Amino acid sequence: MEDRVVNSIAVVSVIALIIVIVVARVSLKQSKGFFLICGADVAVILAIFSFILIRLRYNRRRRVVESQLRSEGRELRIEYSFLRKIAGVPIKFRLKELEEATDGFQALLGKGASASVFKGILSDGTSVAVKRISGEERGEKEFKSEVAAIASVQHVNLVRLIGYCNASAGPRFLVYEYIPNGSLDCWIFPTEDSNSQRSRCRGGCLSWDLRYRVAIDVARGLSYLHHDCRSRILHLDVKPENILLDENYKAIVSDFGLSKLVGKDESRVLTTVRGTRGYLAPEWLLEQGVSEKTDVYSYGMVLLEMIGGRRNVCLVEDPKDKSKRKWQYFPKIVNEKVKEGKFMEIVDRRLVEDGGVDERKVKRLLYIALWCIQERPRLRPSLALVVEMLEGRVVVDEPPDTRMILVDLLSVDEDCHHVPRLASFTTQSQGSNINLDYSSAYSMGTVLSGR
Repeated sequence: MEDRVVNSIAVVSVIALIIVIVVARVSLKQSKGFFLICGADVAVILAIFSFILIRLRYNRRRRVVESQLRSEGRELRIEYSFLRKIAGVPIKFRLKELEEATDGFQALLGKGASASVFKGILSDGTSVAVKRISGEERGEKEFKSEVAAIASVQHVNLVRLIGYCNASAGPRFLVYEYIPNGSLDCWIFPTEDSNSQRSRCRGGCLSWDLRYRVAIDVARGLSYLHHDCRSRILHLDVKPENILLDENYKAIVSDFGLSKLVGKDESRVLTTVRGTRGYLAPEWLLEQGVSEKTDVYSYGMVLLEMIGGRRNVCLVEDPKDKSKRKWQYFPKIVNEKVKEGKFMEIVDRRLVEDGGVDERKVKRLLYIALWCIQERPRLRPSLALVVEMLEGRVVVDEPPDTRMILVDLLSVDEDCHHVPRLASFTTQSQGSNINLDYSSAYSMGTVLSGR
């Protein structure tokens, strides 16, 4: 724009000077005054042309230099981005970049109580899953520190955090690598048991061998978080929806961007109860603090769901009155079947019909799961020990009998109209209320304290 203005002024000036020469020639003829005016005008016209030529040459060189700088800057940004990815440092994205990558947040992969996940493609062609977090209560400083800490974690069974967007107003975003085969719940639960979001992901019936491998993969990933990180990381939301399967059906634990960071010298920390009903450890519900054993409990619950192909807590028809529904607690059924030695009756019927299920491995997985869901945290094995059990390097003993008091906390009477007495605390978990009866809470506290 500036060049056009300068050129226009130069042209107008030259035309004006030529007009002055013509007027002077007509009025002054060939007098001495005419030649003086003509010489001065020609000198000015030559100066203008010289200025224009110099300016054009300068602008040409400037454009060449700017092009070189842009090219070098682009290469530096690409190299910087590459080095950040290699080092595991999260990239801070602008909201506009994420909007362009997700085409305005159109491709919805899944939706939870406070977050939605969208598929996107970055400018460099990388496929990503963008998690939009709404109603986040944590402060900006804590959000950034936890993102940085977890992004530096590198493990084949943990999803890689590529970057984040922490806008001053509105939702926050976490950008993860995209895992093609979706979440584990799409592969272990029957289609009729799926929720509205299950239709968005591909799925099927995962074979027994793959389920066993997934169990090992998840245990390895969580064990790494608990034992091999500089600061221990508690996932605190282990469930099938947060376990992804890649193109080779390798399990990858996801959605740990806002998990709890715990120092090596801390055995237990207090935190707000959050998570999903059916996977919350008893000590967390009773506000006795969380530890790595809290994740062990959730892992045991997931293990039971993988074996049985059904939810741990669900509503079923009352066989006596089909117009009514009642809560059914799968771990209690498993505990009774294990006592009777009927291990194969627990296994997902689809797997039994197809054959190829090793009863010895079924027994091993059931024992490990029952060890993991022991109500006393100290009785639960560490996930490092769980890995050794799964790999057959450690003999798995028969687990002790558990009182399954959690049944009283999560179930309701068969008529579904009786509401238990409310205790002093109620927790909201993804739209589901968990009410503690005072007597049940007291007896649970007694069990957990070892009295």
